[in-house]
Amino acid sequence: MTTASLEAKFQEKVDQEVKIEPRDWMPDAYRKTLVRQISQHAHSEIIGMLPEGNWITRAPSLRRKLGLLAKVQDEAGHGLYLYSACETLGVEREDLFEQLNEGTAKYSSIFNYPTLTWADIGSIGWLVDGAAIMNQVPLCRCSYGPYARAMVRVCKEESFHQRQGFEILLTLSKGTDEQKAMLQESVNRWWWPSLMMFGPNDAESPNSAKSMKWKIKRFTNDDLRQKFVDVCYEQAKLLNVTLPDPDLKWNEERGHFDFGPIDWSEFWDVVKGNGPCNSQRLAARNKAHAEGEWVREAAIAFAEKNKQRNIAKAS
Repeated sequence: MTTASLEAKFQEKVDQEVKIEPRDWMPDAYRKTLVRQISQHAHSEIIGMLPEGNWITRAPSLRRKLGLLAKVQDEAGHGLYLYSACETLGVEREDLFEQLNEGTAKYSSIFNYPTLTWADIGSIGWLVDGAAIMNQVPLCRCSYGPYARAMVRVCKEESFHQRQGFEILLTLSKGTDEQKAMLQESVNRWWWPSLMMFGPNDAESPNSAKSMKWKIKRFTNDDLRQKFVDVCYEQAKLLNVTLPDPDLKWNEERGHFDFGPIDWSEFWDVVKGNGPCNSQRLAARNKAHAEGEWVREAAIAFAEKNKQRNIAKAS
């Protein structure tokens, strides 16, 4: 079969909602797009542990400490699921680690912001995980089978994380004047970076059109961002906080909330490595990778020993 006929058959399967599996033929561009997206997603889960891990030893109670420990552990698991899904596309996990550690791979820009107060842990749960859920639930219907199946469990756990963060903020909203002020200040800092998580406006997004055609994505960046704003406005009222956007108002004609312009220069600056914590995050990741080398070596040696033992038994 010619490449053109293979591509036509591939697109027909996608259009009919038939999952693409690792051994199926797929266009090189489809494979490349998936490797980029899934690896960036995996890197984001791993780097995302760092701003939250910053507060494990300083959580205000044993209950909060246990909850945060469990959440960080979940994020590590999500990274492992996603690296495994990426490996089904023919890439080596060690190569992905190397790209992350060298700073040549991207991860979500949101994790390059610092967690300055305990309220930030709540804001990450409510806003950052909330934005992630808005992005990720449609991925459960992604055309690539291993990615779609990995996302089912990820989304269930992320939904719990979002509720956990909202509950932290709800508790602060009923606390002292100082706690209420800390809550508002935190939301002020995290609101706009959370809107940036959905990626550039559709007109400036180089990958959106193909991802939509191949049903890797189901909604555009702008559509998801709008849904997120609509949901958060109502939730903010329950928290008795003001979202830091003077242009935020209901548009009767559109049936959605209008919101102010996003500072995309800040977004691109962070993506290029100039955010508040970019160098800090990579330094922490490289340190952890180096200190964990003995664990990887021990695991490989143990696996090899078992392999030789099984060969001996078989003979």
